[in-house]
Amino acid sequence: MAHVERRERRGKNGQVLRSYRVRWRGPDGKERNKSFKRKVDADRFAATISADLVRGQYVDPDAGKILFETYARKWLAAQTFDEGTHVAVELRFRLHAFPVLGKRNLNDIQPSTIQGWLRTLTDLAPSYRLIIFANVSTVFTAAVDDALIVANPCRARSVRRPKRGHHKVVPWTRDRVLAVRDELPPRYQLMVWLGAGLGMRQGEIFGLSPEDIDIDRGEVHVRRQVKLVGNKQMFGLPKGRKVRDIPLPDAVLEAINAHMTAYPPIEVTLPWDRTDGKPTTFSLLLYSREKKALGRNYINTFIWKPALKRAGVPMTRENGSHALRHFYASTALHEGESIKALSEYLGHADPGFTLRTYTHLVEDSAERTKRAVDAVFGHQTPEPDPDDADNAEPDEGLTEDDEPDEGDDDDV
Repeated sequence: MAHVERRERRGKNGQVLRSYRVRWRGPDGKERNKSFKRKVDADRFAATISADLVRGQYVDPDAGKILFETYARKWLAAQTFDEGTHVAVELRFRLHAFPVLGKRNLNDIQPSTIQGWLRTLTDLAPSYRLIIFANVSTVFTAAVDDALIVANPCRARSVRRPKRGHHKVVPWTRDRVLAVRDELPPRYQLMVWLGAGLGMRQGEIFGLSPEDIDIDRGEVHVRRQVKLVGNKQMFGLPKGRKVRDIPLPDAVLEAINAHMTAYPPIEVTLPWDRTDGKPTTFSLLLYSREKKALGRNYINTFIWKPALKRAGVPMTRENGSHALRHFYASTALHEGESIKALSEYLGHADPGFTLRTYTHLVEDSAERTKRAVDAVFGHQTPEPDPDDADNAEPDEGLTEDDEPDEGDDDDV
Protein backbone atom coordinates (compact mmCIF):
# COMPACT_ATOMS: atom_id res chain seq x y z
CA MET A 1 0.00 0.00 0.00
CA ALA A 2 1.09 3.57 -0.59
CA HIS A 3 1.73 5.99 2.25
CA VAL A 4 2.48 9.72 2.47
CA GLU A 5 5.51 11.21 4.22
CA ARG A 6 5.75 14.83 5.22
CA ARG A 7 9.13 16.42 4.50
CA GLU A 8 10.50 19.79 5.59
CA ARG A 9 13.57 21.78 4.67
CA ARG A 10 14.65 25.37 5.05
CA GLY A 11 15.05 27.70 2.12
CA LYS A 12 17.81 30.25 1.66
CA ASN A 13 15.86 32.86 3.62
CA GLY A 14 15.20 30.48 6.48
CA GLN A 15 11.60 29.81 5.43
CA VAL A 16 10.32 26.27 6.08
CA LEU A 17 9.47 24.50 2.82
CA ARG A 18 7.15 21.51 3.05
CA SER A 19 6.62 18.73 0.53
CA TYR A 20 4.89 15.37 0.61
CA ARG A 21 6.39 12.16 -0.70
CA VAL A 22 4.27 9.16 -1.65
CA ARG A 23 6.11 5.86 -1.23
CA TRP A 24 4.98 2.41 -2.32
CA ARG A 25 6.21 -0.94 -3.58
CA GLY A 26 5.21 -2.16 -7.02
CA PRO A 27 4.26 -5.74 -7.89
CA ASP A 28 7.92 -6.37 -8.68
CA GLY A 29 8.90 -5.53 -5.07
CA LYS A 30 10.81 -2.38 -6.00
CA GLU A 31 10.17 0.72 -3.92
CA ARG A 32 9.05 3.83 -5.76
CA ASN A 33 8.21 7.35 -4.72
CA LYS A 34 6.82 10.59 -6.04
CA SER A 35 6.79 14.04 -4.41
CA PHE A 36 4.05 16.67 -4.30
CA LYS A 37 3.89 20.24 -3.03
CA ARG A 38 0.34 19.86 -1.68
CA LYS A 39 -0.78 17.20 0.77
CA VAL A 40 -4.17 16.88 -0.93
CA ASP A 41 -2.47 15.91 -4.19
CA ALA A 42 -0.22 13.42 -2.42
CA ASP A 43 -3.17 11.84 -0.60
CA ARG A 44 -5.16 11.54 -3.82
CA PHE A 45 -2.23 9.95 -5.65
CA ALA A 46 -1.55 7.54 -2.78
CA ALA A 47 -5.20 6.47 -2.74
CA THR A 48 -5.13 5.83 -6.50
CA ILE A 49 -1.92 3.79 -6.30
CA SER A 50 -3.24 1.76 -3.38
CA ALA A 51 -6.53 1.02 -5.16
CA ASP A 52 -4.74 0.01 -8.35
CA LEU A 53 -2.46 -2.34 -6.42
CA VAL A 54 -5.45 -4.00 -4.74
CA ARG A 55 -7.36 -4.38 -8.03
CA GLY A 56 -4.31 -5.65 -9.89
CA GLN A 57 -4.48 -2.66 -12.25
CA TYR A 58 -1.27 -0.96 -11.17
CA VAL A 59 0.80 0.79 -13.83
CA ASP A 60 4.20 2.23 -13.00
CA PRO A 61 3.85 6.04 -13.39
CA ASP A 62 7.33 6.14 -14.94
CA ALA A 63 6.65 3.35 -17.44
CA GLY A 64 5.02 5.75 -19.89
CA LYS A 65 8.09 7.96 -20.11
CA ILE A 66 8.77 6.85 -23.64
CA LEU A 67 8.27 9.02 -26.70
CA PHE A 68 5.18 8.29 -28.76
CA GLU A 69 7.26 8.08 -31.94
CA THR A 70 9.70 5.62 -30.36
CA TYR A 71 6.92 3.36 -29.13
CA ALA A 72 4.86 3.67 -32.35
CA ARG A 73 7.82 2.61 -34.48
CA LYS A 74 8.48 -0.31 -32.13
CA TRP A 75 4.81 -1.31 -32.36
CA LEU A 76 4.81 -1.03 -36.15
CA ALA A 77 7.93 -3.18 -36.48
CA ALA A 78 6.17 -5.96 -34.54
CA GLN A 79 3.07 -6.07 -36.76
CA THR A 80 2.45 -8.85 -39.26
CA PHE A 81 0.41 -7.03 -41.90
CA ASP A 82 1.59 -7.07 -45.47
CA GLU A 83 4.31 -4.80 -46.78
CA GLY A 84 1.92 -2.39 -48.49
CA THR A 85 -0.07 -1.81 -45.31
CA HIS A 86 3.13 -1.42 -43.30
CA VAL A 87 4.37 1.29 -45.66
CA ALA A 88 1.00 3.09 -45.63
CA VAL A 89 0.72 3.11 -41.81
CA GLU A 90 4.31 4.37 -41.43
CA LEU A 91 3.55 7.16 -43.91
CA ARG A 92 0.44 8.22 -41.95
CA PHE A 93 2.40 8.31 -38.69
CA ARG A 94 5.28 10.24 -40.23
CA LEU A 95 3.14 12.85 -41.98
CA HIS A 96 0.21 13.29 -39.62
CA ALA A 97 0.96 11.95 -36.12
CA PHE A 98 4.65 12.35 -35.34
CA PRO A 99 4.82 16.12 -36.04
CA VAL A 100 2.42 16.76 -33.13
CA LEU A 101 2.59 13.69 -30.89
CA GLY A 102 5.96 12.17 -31.74
CA LYS A 103 8.14 14.05 -29.22
CA ARG A 104 5.73 13.67 -26.30
CA ASN A 105 5.93 10.90 -23.73
CA LEU A 106 3.04 8.44 -23.77
CA ASN A 107 2.02 9.33 -20.23
CA ASP A 108 2.00 13.05 -21.08
CA ILE A 109 -0.55 12.69 -23.87
CA GLN A 110 -3.99 13.51 -22.49
CA PRO A 111 -7.44 13.47 -24.15
CA SER A 112 -7.11 17.23 -24.64
CA THR A 113 -3.80 16.59 -26.46
CA ILE A 114 -5.57 14.18 -28.81
CA GLN A 115 -8.40 16.62 -29.45
CA GLY A 116 -5.92 19.37 -30.25
CA TRP A 117 -4.05 17.03 -32.61
CA LEU A 118 -7.28 16.14 -34.43
CA ARG A 119 -7.79 19.82 -35.21
CA THR A 120 -4.60 19.71 -37.30
CA LEU A 121 -6.17 17.07 -39.56
CA THR A 122 -9.25 19.03 -40.61
CA ASP A 123 -7.97 19.58 -44.17
CA LEU A 124 -7.85 15.83 -44.83
CA ALA A 125 -10.69 13.71 -46.22
CA PRO A 126 -13.04 12.48 -43.46
CA SER A 127 -12.38 8.81 -44.15
CA TYR A 128 -8.62 9.37 -44.15
CA ARG A 129 -8.80 11.22 -40.81
CA LEU A 130 -10.65 8.27 -39.34
CA ILE A 131 -8.01 5.81 -40.58
CA ILE A 132 -5.19 7.90 -39.07
CA PHE A 133 -7.08 8.22 -35.78
CA ALA A 134 -7.68 4.46 -35.69
CA ASN A 135 -3.97 3.77 -36.25
CA VAL A 136 -2.93 6.12 -33.44
CA SER A 137 -5.59 4.74 -31.11
CA THR A 138 -4.33 1.21 -31.75
CA VAL A 139 -0.84 2.27 -30.62
CA PHE A 140 -2.25 3.63 -27.34
CA THR A 141 -4.26 0.43 -26.84
CA ALA A 142 -1.04 -1.55 -27.22
CA ALA A 143 0.62 0.75 -24.67
CA VAL A 144 -2.20 0.00 -22.22
CA ASP A 145 -1.75 -3.73 -22.82
CA ASP A 146 1.98 -3.32 -22.22
CA ALA A 147 1.24 -1.62 -18.87
CA LEU A 148 2.87 1.64 -19.99
CA ILE A 149 -0.21 3.83 -19.49
CA VAL A 150 -3.47 3.39 -17.59
CA ALA A 151 -5.94 4.32 -20.33
CA ASN A 152 -6.13 5.06 -24.04
CA PRO A 153 -6.62 8.85 -24.39
CA CYS A 154 -8.29 8.37 -27.79
CA ARG A 155 -11.18 6.58 -26.06
CA ALA A 156 -11.98 9.34 -23.61
CA ARG A 157 -15.53 10.66 -23.79
CA SER A 158 -14.24 14.18 -24.33
CA VAL A 159 -12.49 13.19 -27.58
CA ARG A 160 -14.68 13.63 -30.64
CA ARG A 161 -13.89 10.71 -32.88
CA PRO A 162 -13.65 11.69 -36.58
CA LYS A 163 -16.70 10.82 -38.61
CA ARG A 164 -16.86 9.51 -42.13
CA GLY A 165 -18.01 11.71 -44.97
CA HIS A 166 -21.36 10.08 -45.58
CA HIS A 167 -22.95 9.97 -48.98
CA LYS A 168 -24.70 7.30 -50.91
CA VAL A 169 -23.00 5.52 -53.77
CA VAL A 170 -24.56 6.73 -57.01
CA PRO A 171 -23.91 4.12 -59.72
CA TRP A 172 -23.14 4.99 -63.30
CA THR A 173 -25.69 4.41 -66.02
CA ARG A 174 -25.10 1.87 -68.76
CA ASP A 175 -24.58 4.69 -71.25
CA ARG A 176 -21.83 6.23 -69.13
CA VAL A 177 -20.06 2.89 -68.74
CA LEU A 178 -20.08 2.35 -72.50
CA ALA A 179 -19.04 5.95 -73.22
CA VAL A 180 -15.97 5.66 -71.00
CA ARG A 181 -15.13 2.26 -72.45
CA ASP A 182 -15.24 3.64 -75.99
CA GLU A 183 -12.91 6.53 -75.07
CA LEU A 184 -10.23 4.20 -73.72
CA PRO A 185 -7.45 3.01 -76.04
CA PRO A 186 -8.55 -0.36 -77.52
CA ARG A 187 -5.89 -2.35 -75.63
CA TYR A 188 -7.32 -1.12 -72.29
CA GLN A 189 -11.06 -1.39 -72.99
CA LEU A 190 -11.18 -4.83 -71.40
CA MET A 191 -10.74 -3.09 -68.03
CA VAL A 192 -14.30 -1.81 -68.30
CA TRP A 193 -15.70 -5.24 -69.14
CA LEU A 194 -13.93 -6.82 -66.17
CA GLY A 195 -14.88 -4.02 -63.76
CA ALA A 196 -18.49 -3.48 -64.82
CA GLY A 197 -19.16 -7.09 -65.86
CA LEU A 198 -17.39 -8.96 -63.05
CA GLY A 199 -17.02 -6.36 -60.29
CA MET A 200 -13.26 -6.88 -60.06
CA ARG A 201 -10.96 -4.41 -58.32
CA GLN A 202 -8.39 -2.57 -60.39
CA GLY A 203 -5.40 -4.52 -59.06
CA GLU A 204 -7.26 -7.81 -59.67
CA ILE A 205 -7.96 -6.76 -63.25
CA PHE A 206 -4.27 -6.10 -63.78
CA GLY A 207 -3.42 -9.56 -62.41
CA LEU A 208 -6.01 -11.60 -64.33
CA SER A 209 -4.60 -14.53 -66.31
CA PRO A 210 -6.18 -16.63 -69.09
CA GLU A 211 -5.75 -19.59 -66.71
CA ASP A 212 -8.26 -17.90 -64.38
CA ILE A 213 -11.04 -18.14 -66.98
CA ASP A 214 -12.98 -21.35 -66.32
CA ILE A 215 -15.19 -21.79 -69.38
CA ASP A 216 -16.52 -25.21 -68.30
CA ARG A 217 -17.83 -23.86 -65.00
CA GLY A 218 -18.69 -20.44 -66.38
CA GLU A 219 -16.60 -18.70 -63.73
CA VAL A 220 -13.63 -16.41 -63.30
CA HIS A 221 -11.25 -17.31 -60.48
CA VAL A 222 -9.86 -14.22 -58.77
CA ARG A 223 -6.56 -15.47 -57.41
CA ARG A 224 -4.17 -12.53 -57.41
CA GLN A 225 -3.70 -8.82 -57.90
CA VAL A 226 -0.88 -6.55 -59.02
CA LYS A 227 0.11 -4.41 -56.03
CA LEU A 228 2.21 -1.29 -55.91
CA VAL A 229 4.37 -0.54 -52.86
CA GLY A 230 6.20 2.73 -53.31
CA ASN A 231 7.21 2.48 -56.95
CA LYS A 232 7.71 -1.29 -56.92
CA GLN A 233 5.20 -3.79 -58.31
CA MET A 234 4.49 -7.28 -57.03
CA PHE A 235 1.93 -10.04 -57.33
CA GLY A 236 -0.13 -10.84 -54.26
CA LEU A 237 -3.38 -12.38 -53.10
CA PRO A 238 -6.55 -10.33 -53.57
CA LYS A 239 -7.61 -7.85 -50.90
CA GLY A 240 -8.08 -9.52 -47.53
CA ARG A 241 -5.98 -12.42 -48.87
CA LYS A 242 -9.25 -13.88 -50.05
CA VAL A 243 -9.62 -15.70 -53.40
CA ARG A 244 -13.07 -15.99 -54.91
CA ASP A 245 -15.10 -17.12 -57.94
CA ILE A 246 -17.34 -14.84 -60.01
CA PRO A 247 -20.02 -15.95 -62.51
CA LEU A 248 -18.83 -15.30 -66.08
CA PRO A 249 -21.47 -13.66 -68.32
CA ASP A 250 -21.34 -14.51 -72.03
CA ALA A 251 -20.86 -10.85 -72.96
CA VAL A 252 -17.74 -10.63 -70.81
CA LEU A 253 -16.40 -13.92 -72.19
CA GLU A 254 -16.82 -12.62 -75.74
CA ALA A 255 -14.96 -9.42 -74.80
CA ILE A 256 -12.13 -11.47 -73.28
CA ASN A 257 -11.85 -13.64 -76.39
CA ALA A 258 -11.81 -10.61 -78.69
CA HIS A 259 -9.16 -8.95 -76.55
CA MET A 260 -6.92 -12.04 -76.55
CA THR A 261 -7.19 -12.24 -80.33
CA ALA A 262 -6.06 -8.63 -80.72
CA TYR A 263 -3.59 -8.62 -77.82
CA PRO A 264 -2.33 -12.13 -77.04
CA PRO A 265 -1.47 -12.68 -73.35
CA ILE A 266 2.18 -12.41 -72.33
CA GLU A 267 4.12 -13.76 -69.37
CA VAL A 268 5.16 -11.24 -66.72
CA THR A 269 7.46 -11.93 -63.78
CA LEU A 270 7.15 -10.03 -60.50
CA PRO A 271 8.05 -10.80 -56.87
CA TRP A 272 5.31 -12.52 -54.89
CA ASP A 273 3.74 -10.82 -51.87
CA ARG A 274 6.79 -8.68 -51.00
CA THR A 275 9.09 -6.43 -52.98
CA ASP A 276 11.88 -8.89 -52.16
CA GLY A 277 9.65 -11.94 -52.57
CA LYS A 278 10.20 -14.94 -54.81
CA PRO A 279 10.01 -14.04 -58.54
CA THR A 280 6.77 -15.50 -59.89
CA THR A 281 5.56 -15.62 -63.49
CA PHE A 282 1.97 -15.41 -64.72
CA SER A 283 0.41 -14.96 -68.14
CA LEU A 284 -1.55 -11.68 -68.09
CA LEU A 285 -4.48 -10.53 -70.21
CA LEU A 286 -3.68 -6.83 -69.77
CA TYR A 287 -0.22 -5.31 -69.98
CA SER A 288 1.48 -2.11 -71.08
CA ARG A 289 2.94 -1.30 -74.49
CA GLU A 290 6.31 -2.10 -72.93
CA LYS A 291 4.96 -5.59 -72.12
CA LYS A 292 4.98 -4.99 -68.37
CA ALA A 293 2.27 -5.35 -65.75
CA LEU A 294 -0.05 -2.37 -65.55
CA GLY A 295 0.40 0.09 -62.68
CA ARG A 296 -2.38 2.13 -61.13
CA ASN A 297 -0.47 5.43 -61.18
CA TYR A 298 0.11 5.30 -64.93
CA ILE A 299 -3.34 3.95 -65.78
CA ASN A 300 -5.23 6.41 -63.58
CA THR A 301 -3.26 9.46 -64.71
CA PHE A 302 -2.63 8.86 -68.38
CA ILE A 303 -5.37 6.45 -69.45
CA TRP A 304 -8.43 6.60 -67.18
CA LYS A 305 -8.71 10.34 -66.50
CA PRO A 306 -8.25 11.40 -70.14
CA ALA A 307 -10.99 8.90 -71.09
CA LEU A 308 -13.32 10.45 -68.49
CA LYS A 309 -12.63 13.89 -69.90
CA ARG A 310 -13.33 12.81 -73.47
CA ALA A 311 -16.55 11.09 -72.34
CA GLY A 312 -17.70 14.21 -70.50
CA VAL A 313 -17.49 12.57 -67.06
CA PRO A 314 -16.26 14.72 -64.14
CA MET A 315 -12.75 13.72 -63.04
CA THR A 316 -13.61 13.21 -59.37
CA ARG A 317 -12.64 10.49 -56.96
CA GLU A 318 -16.16 9.04 -57.20
CA ASN A 319 -15.51 8.40 -60.89
CA GLY A 320 -12.39 6.33 -60.38
CA SER A 321 -12.29 2.77 -61.68
CA HIS A 322 -14.17 1.59 -58.59
CA ALA A 323 -17.26 3.19 -60.16
CA LEU A 324 -17.36 0.09 -62.37
CA ARG A 325 -17.74 -2.09 -59.27
CA HIS A 326 -20.64 0.06 -58.12
CA PHE A 327 -22.28 -0.38 -61.53
CA TYR A 328 -21.81 -4.16 -61.25
CA ALA A 329 -23.34 -4.19 -57.77
CA SER A 330 -26.33 -2.03 -58.75
CA THR A 331 -26.99 -4.20 -61.81
CA ALA A 332 -26.88 -7.42 -59.79
CA LEU A 333 -29.18 -6.04 -57.08
CA HIS A 334 -31.66 -4.72 -59.63
CA GLU A 335 -31.89 -8.21 -61.09
CA GLY A 336 -32.64 -9.68 -57.67
CA GLU A 337 -29.23 -11.02 -56.61
CA SER A 338 -28.91 -11.57 -52.86
CA ILE A 339 -26.66 -9.43 -50.69
CA LYS A 340 -24.83 -12.55 -49.51
CA ALA A 341 -24.01 -13.71 -53.03
CA LEU A 342 -23.06 -10.19 -54.16
CA SER A 343 -20.76 -9.86 -51.17
CA GLU A 344 -18.94 -13.04 -52.21
CA TYR A 345 -18.62 -11.89 -55.83
CA LEU A 346 -17.21 -8.51 -54.74
CA GLY A 347 -14.80 -10.09 -52.28
CA HIS A 348 -16.16 -8.29 -49.22
CA ALA A 349 -15.20 -9.84 -45.90
CA ASP A 350 -18.59 -9.07 -44.37
CA PRO A 351 -22.00 -9.16 -46.11
CA GLY A 352 -23.06 -6.51 -43.61
CA PHE A 353 -20.65 -4.08 -45.25
CA THR A 354 -22.16 -4.85 -48.66
CA LEU A 355 -25.63 -4.20 -47.26
CA ARG A 356 -24.61 -0.91 -45.63
CA THR A 357 -22.94 0.29 -48.81
CA TYR A 358 -25.67 -0.66 -51.28
CA THR A 359 -28.82 -0.86 -49.15
CA HIS A 360 -30.31 2.20 -50.87
CA LEU A 361 -30.06 0.33 -54.20
CA VAL A 362 -32.05 -2.65 -52.95
CA GLU A 363 -35.61 -2.41 -54.17
CA ASP A 364 -38.10 -1.65 -51.41
CA SER A 365 -39.77 -4.86 -50.18
CA ALA A 366 -43.18 -3.20 -50.30
CA GLU A 367 -42.77 -2.57 -54.03
CA ARG A 368 -41.75 -6.20 -54.62
CA THR A 369 -44.78 -7.42 -52.67
CA LYS A 370 -47.18 -5.19 -54.60
CA ARG A 371 -45.73 -6.31 -57.93
CA ALA A 372 -45.98 -9.98 -56.93
CA VAL A 373 -49.66 -9.64 -55.98
CA ASP A 374 -50.41 -7.57 -59.08
CA ALA A 375 -48.81 -10.27 -61.22
CA VAL A 376 -51.16 -12.89 -59.75
CA PHE A 377 -54.18 -10.81 -60.80
CA GLY A 378 -52.76 -9.85 -64.19
CA HIS A 379 -52.07 -6.22 -63.35
CA GLN A 380 -48.80 -4.72 -64.66
CA THR A 381 -46.86 -2.70 -62.09
CA PRO A 382 -44.07 -0.55 -63.56
CA GLU A 383 -40.64 -1.67 -62.41
CA PRO A 384 -38.20 0.94 -61.07
CA ASP A 385 -35.70 2.31 -63.57
CA PRO A 386 -32.13 1.65 -62.37
CA ASP A 387 -30.91 4.61 -64.43
CA ASP A 388 -32.86 6.93 -62.13
CA ALA A 389 -30.15 6.43 -59.53
CA ASP A 390 -27.72 8.41 -61.65
CA ASN A 391 -29.81 11.52 -61.15
CA ALA A 392 -30.40 11.03 -57.45
CA GLU A 393 -29.04 13.54 -54.96
CA PRO A 394 -26.54 11.90 -52.60
CA ASP A 395 -27.50 12.22 -48.94
CA GLU A 396 -26.92 10.39 -45.70
CA GLY A 397 -25.55 6.93 -46.35
CA LEU A 398 -22.29 5.04 -46.19
CA THR A 399 -19.33 6.28 -48.16
CA GLU A 400 -17.50 4.11 -50.62
CA ASP A 401 -14.46 4.61 -48.36
CA ASP A 402 -15.99 2.39 -45.68
CA GLU A 403 -13.44 -0.32 -46.37
CA PRO A 404 -10.19 1.45 -47.19
CA ASP A 405 -7.57 -0.59 -48.96
CA GLU A 406 -3.86 0.03 -49.00
CA GLY A 407 -2.40 0.24 -52.45
CA ASP A 408 -5.65 -0.02 -54.40
CA ASP A 409 -7.31 2.65 -56.50
CA ASP A 410 -10.69 1.36 -55.43
CA ASP A 411 -11.92 1.12 -51.86
CA VAL A 412 -14.87 -1.21 -51.91
